[in-house]
Amino acid sequence: MQDLAGKTAFVTGGASGIGFALGRIFTEAGMNVMLADIETDALAAAVKSLHDFGPNVRGIACDVTDPASVEHAAKASYQAFGNVHVLCNNAGVAGGSGIDNISLDNWRWVLDVNLMGVVHGIHTFLPHIRAHGEGGHIVNTASMAGMNSGLGFSPYSASKFAVVNMSEGLAMQVKPLGIGVTVLCPGYVRTRISESGRNRPERYGPARIPDPASAAGRLVAQQAELARYGLDPYDVAAQVVTAIRHDELYVFTHSRGAWRAELQERFAVILAAIDKAGPGA
Repeated sequence: MQDLAGKTAFVTGGASGIGFALGRIFTEAGMNVMLADIETDALAAAVKSLHDFGPNVRGIACDVTDPASVEHAAKASYQAFGNVHVLCNNAGVAGGSGIDNISLDNWRWVLDVNLMGVVHGIHTFLPHIRAHGEGGHIVNTASMAGMNSGLGFSPYSASKFAVVNMSEGLAMQVKPLGIGVTVLCPGYVRTRISESGRNRPERYGPARIPDPASAAGRLVAQQAELARYGLDPYDVAAQVVTAIRHDELYVFTHSRGAWRAELQERFAVILAAIDKAGPGA
């Protein structure tokens, strides 16, 4: 999709962070933009702010864990702008790592948002994009945590690994239909994902904050500190727009240092295990 002007983008998690940055850069490109978010006050402020960059920005309350809520948000987008061309399944939360005090509620919440939220977006919008026949692009926000296991036993990592795999499989199937797919795997970005418990629905129970002295607590603190010095979300959004225009499957925001070393080590172990297996069938 080289020409984005006049097209419509739908962005979940659009009230802040990477989602808001995507909304801004799409607006600057002349697109119609529907921001969707569960945090309604922040959403209203985000929409108002983006009106400085273009007039065709709307907001809709949306809980990506609820397929009916996603369907409602989609209908609002069609009514406001007509056909949707770019879908950004960006909403995400962090929580619950480690092997001490494993919380099933944490696992359900993180997987419902980070994994099923993507499924709900694709389930809702892919038939629409196929039907209008004008082409389109789907952007799924994963993470470098979806490419390595540095967070340990983690619902966040598990969800992001799944999003990477889903995106790869989806890309193969929709390419012949004129629809592109990008999976975004950012490293540390200056967002509020470490505070995502602020939007945790009551049905998942209270957020469990790990003991700061525990291994999980130290890891959470380390991740939050590193994020403070991470990339500007707008720089990440710029990479996404480039990927959409050039139909690129992967977007990695960090190319060198520990990320690359961890990936090389992981792939080396996998390939060694395959070689050890012998010729096979």
